[in-house]
Amino acid sequence: MKLASLYSGGKDSNYSIFEMKRLGHDVVCLISIMPEIGDSLLFHFPNIRLTGTLAQAIGLPIRNFQSRSSRLENEMYVLENALSMVKDEFSIDGIVHGGISSKFQKRSFEKVCGDLQLTVYSPLWNFNPNNYLHNLIDEKFKITIVGVSALGLGREWLGITLNHENVKTLEFLSLKYGFNLNFEGGEAETLVIDCPIYKKKLEIREGMVKWFGDNGIFEITDYKLIDK
Repeated sequence: MKLASLYSGGKDSNYSIFEMKRLGHDVVCLISIMPEIGDSLLFHFPNIRLTGTLAQAIGLPIRNFQSRSSRLENEMYVLENALSMVKDEFSIDGIVHGGISSKFQKRSFEKVCGDLQLTVYSPLWNFNPNNYLHNLIDEKFKITIVGVSALGLGREWLGITLNHENVKTLEFLSLKYGFNLNFEGGEAETLVIDCPIYKKKLEIREGMVKWFGDNGIFEITDYKLIDK
C-alpha cells in the first residue's frame, strides 16, 4: 500500500510512520500543513517550519501547504487540496495520521479522504496514555517539548527532552491537573529530534523560550542535522 503521512515533526506523526513501516506499508511522501497562527483545529504549529529538515532526516520527499485561517471550513479545504495534489503526484492509496483519541480530527480526515477515495490509517488509535510515552522512549524516540498550554505545565518544561523519570512527573501532574497525557488536546506540543526512522538526527544548538502568561513555546533558532 502506497501511503502519504500527515507530518508535523511531533511524536505522533513520527510514531505512526514507524508503525506503518513495521506493518510493511510503503510511506512514500510527507504532507505538512503550516498554519499561520497557533489556534489551528487540525494542525500542529510550533516549529512547523522544521518539517523540511526532518523530512531530510527521514529521507522522504515532503510537500508543504499553507493554512491562513483556523476556521474548520478553510482547514478542510486546504487539506483536501493538499491530498488531491499528492494523490496525483505520488499515486497514493491512502494516508497515515497520528490521531490517538480525537474523534473530531479522525472524522475530519476520514471525510476528506472519503471524497478522494483514499483510505485513512490511524495506527495509534486508542493507545493507552499511561504507557504511550514510555513505549516511545523504549523505542528510542528522542522527544523534545516545544509547546505547553495546560494548567500544571509551566515554562520549565519547554525545551525538555523526555525520559522515563520526567514522564513519571508528567503522569503525576496529569492526575493532579486533569490534562491528557498524550497531549492530543493541545496540552503540549512535541518535536522528535531522533528516532528509528531517521537516518540523521537533529541537533538543537540554540532555542528561545517565549512565554505568554499561561502558555508558551520553545522556538528553535539554530539547528543542524548530524550523523547518527
